[in-house]
Amino acid sequence: MRIPESHAGWSVACHEGATLATLTGVTRTIAAVIAACILLMARPQAHEIPSEVTVQSFLRPEGQTLVFLVRAPLKAMRDVDIPLLPSGFLDLTKVGPTLEDAAMLWIGDFVELFEDGRPLGKPRVAAARVSLPSDKSFASFAEAQVSLAGPRLPDDTDLYWQDGLLDVRFEYPILSDRARFAVLPGLTRLGIQVNVVLRLLMPDTPERVFDVHGDAGLVELDPRWYQALLRFTRDGFFHILDGIDHLLFLFCLVIPFRRLRPLVAVVTAFTVAHSITLVASAFDMAPTALWFPPLIETLIAASIVYMALENITGAQLERRWIVTFGFGLVHGFGFSFALRESLQFAGSHLLTSLLAFNLGVELGQLLVLLVLLPVLAWLLGRVVNERVGTIILSALVAHTAWHWLGERWAVLARFQWQWPDFDMAFMAALLRWAMLAVLAVLAAWMVRPLMGGRRSSGPSKT
Repeated sequence: MRIPESHAGWSVACHEGATLATLTGVTRTIAAVIAACILLMARPQAHEIPSEVTVQSFLRPEGQTLVFLVRAPLKAMRDVDIPLLPSGFLDLTKVGPTLEDAAMLWIGDFVELFEDGRPLGKPRVAAARVSLPSDKSFASFAEAQVSLAGPRLPDDTDLYWQDGLLDVRFEYPILSDRARFAVLPGLTRLGIQVNVVLRLLMPDTPERVFDVHGDAGLVELDPRWYQALLRFTRDGFFHILDGIDHLLFLFCLVIPFRRLRPLVAVVTAFTVAHSITLVASAFDMAPTALWFPPLIETLIAASIVYMALENITGAQLERRWIVTFGFGLVHGFGFSFALRESLQFAGSHLLTSLLAFNLGVELGQLLVLLVLLPVLAWLLGRVVNERVGTIILSALVAHTAWHWLGERWAVLARFQWQWPDFDMAFMAALLRWAMLAVLAVLAAWMVRPLMGGRRSSGPSKT
């Protein structure tokens, strides 16, 4: 059957039109997919964890209510359905209930507060609002309280949710505003690195500021003496076990000895020396210059290298306590760097906390010695010759410490040395150093008879 030319033209036109329509649909689909991908790439990920988060807070008892004001970045409130406008800005007309849910989900459910050891349970959200990044109302408790009680941001405010701040007022029922309170922050989940600034305002007492990093555990805001004792003893114990450089120095002290008793003199010298500089640093007798911590870390590495080389060349064990005392002064400053941040939790028990931290360090050292001595006695008595084993072990320690010395010296070398200004501040610092030197010499003179008494027992030589 022959199709008329008019019908044939119509069929071709239909076929071409269908093909064109198909191509147009495919093109639109591809364009839609590309646009969706662009939007997804441009949109912040809901599950992205912020790298650094700072939380500001106030804690103040008012009668039988404990007021807890908190400011946290809104971007840390993940997995929350935050209402947004088509433009991507916050829909401030609908965000109210979401803020209360986010406050409880991310803060209220994880911060634990205690009154005289009694847990207070979950708080009530009395107020929640969004603030601009430029808002300075959390500079004081009074300003923060006024801001939370005041009108919220105007509905036409253009604010992206990741730029906003969440301000919350939590309230806990308490028995007395004179109680002792403790807090378990529990906010580490807000970001990779979380810093909580907590200001405590108790009746008739000055404001106290706590700067809590990471997981600090239970923080007694006004600790009793035995609470400070337990906390700082634990801190000192675990600090020495975590400090690989201090452990290697202790290891070098132990290698030439075979029994615990001859070691008492050397360990006592080390203990007395680092106690002096630890306490002196806590009472602001140490330099505060930026170059001082890198200098101490470099000297600690140098002390390990020296002690290891002395073991290799043959140590004069009868006089080793003198060298150990000198290096102990350096290691004490190293201990103080770890203690300095924790002293904010000492309350009014500064001296007790210092002695407790030192006690924890000594307990940790004793534990290490009780483990090392039998192992070394077996290793150098049955596995390898005593002198050869001493050289091999000391060489391994010296190799590790030498690398540390190079790395730390490179950091120290970045600081430019310049002559200080000979003003009153310099003279005050010089006087503090002179007092510290006199204290160290006096302590060494008092310890010397103990060292001489130990010589009769005669530490064994390698």
